[in-house]
Amino acid sequence: MGIVKDRFKAKADLMAAEIKELLKEHGNKVIGEVQLSQVYQGMRGITGLVTETSLLDAQEGIRFRGYSIPELREKLPKVPGGSEPLPEGLFYLMLVGELPSEDDVQHVTSVWQRRSHVPTHVFHTIEALPINSHPMTQFVVGVMALQTESQFAKNYAAGMNKKDYWDAVFDDSMDLIARLPRIAAYIYRRKYRFGDHIQPNGLLDWSGNFAHMMGYNDESFKELMRLYMTIHADHEGGNVSAHTTHLVGSALSDPYLSYASGMNGLAGPLHGLANQEVIKWIFDLREELKTDLPSKEQIAEYVKKTLSEGKVVPGYGHAVLRKTDPRFTAQMEFGKKHMPDDPLVQTIWNVYETVPPILQSLGKIKNPWPNVDAHSGALLVHYGMKEYEFYTVLFAVSRALGVLASLCWDRALGFPLERPKSVTTGLVKQWLEGKDNIWGE
Repeated sequence: MGIVKDRFKAKADLMAAEIKELLKEHGNKVIGEVQLSQVYQGMRGITGLVTETSLLDAQEGIRFRGYSIPELREKLPKVPGGSEPLPEGLFYLMLVGELPSEDDVQHVTSVWQRRSHVPTHVFHTIEALPINSHPMTQFVVGVMALQTESQFAKNYAAGMNKKDYWDAVFDDSMDLIARLPRIAAYIYRRKYRFGDHIQPNGLLDWSGNFAHMMGYNDESFKELMRLYMTIHADHEGGNVSAHTTHLVGSALSDPYLSYASGMNGLAGPLHGLANQEVIKWIFDLREELKTDLPSKEQIAEYVKKTLSEGKVVPGYGHAVLRKTDPRFTAQMEFGKKHMPDDPLVQTIWNVYETVPPILQSLGKIKNPWPNVDAHSGALLVHYGMKEYEFYTVLFAVSRALGVLASLCWDRALGFPLERPKSVTTGLVKQWLEGKDNIWGE
């Protein structure tokens, strides 16, 4: 089946047996209580999913299979002479649960290189869209056009034992991840570079080839793509893109359909589109203040003006985190190494020192600290990628690693159709009056 596939299957069999025993012995135990406010306000804090690939801690930030982002930057294999981790290694870690060797990462790279061919009809489908379509619209349409290649869909239609679902999902996931950089780069060149497309370089790693096909051959930009693809890959299972991919996949929709649905969620302003909103806000700030490097005092006044207009400061605050996002810190360290004198990057750092105290003074915000979106755009602009509408596509390519690794685990562990119970406000009122018990106790 292949080295990674064999190791994944062995791990999955052990995990499935362990879960079966857990449920047999502890299946009826109560692990939490649901408050009425949680039912109405986005189900925040309700434990209702199992995601093996990563875990988000309010104080520590994201950990991938137990490893923090600083540890991943140290321990994951890198290209010769490079300093940032290869996302192929993170994918292996999320899938197998163990740190990969150099050979393991080279194997994943070579598999993705071999599987990266995109059928011509996918490009024709993208070309049928107006050129002014949002890049995420073009991207999701391209993924949907690629769904014709789904092995899971073909095998399921022909009749497939449910014990083999994971196998076809694994192959689809590997194919899809391999092809996404080609689709994304095609959209970038179509929309922003007059359709002057660049063919893939089969000798480059996954992120390096992505940078190459977009037209960025600076080695430090390739390093940025490796870091970007690694730190945006996963954020446990409750965020919109991960949860949607999991939910749609639970209906046995194939990985192409499941991933596309998740990316439609990522395109929302409260999720992945936020990185676009951040850099737009910074551009507006500099334009209104008529300076490329506003002072902290000027930034403070602009922030207060933004808040007084009933708007938010994009890139600050997170539903779970209660400290500076480690992904922000990783990007800040990259900036200090590669572009310490860049005025835009320096502005990001000045905003970082200015915004949290202002938000804290309001007394209403639990997390005044920056998240990953607060920094990424400035790094991209430094290398000339000023087309901020495209930033969410970069996020989407990276997020494929996490959500598709999780989808493989969903099918390997035989997770069922997800179907939570919903109630009406009328029934809630009856419960509050003691006339009914909506919790079934």
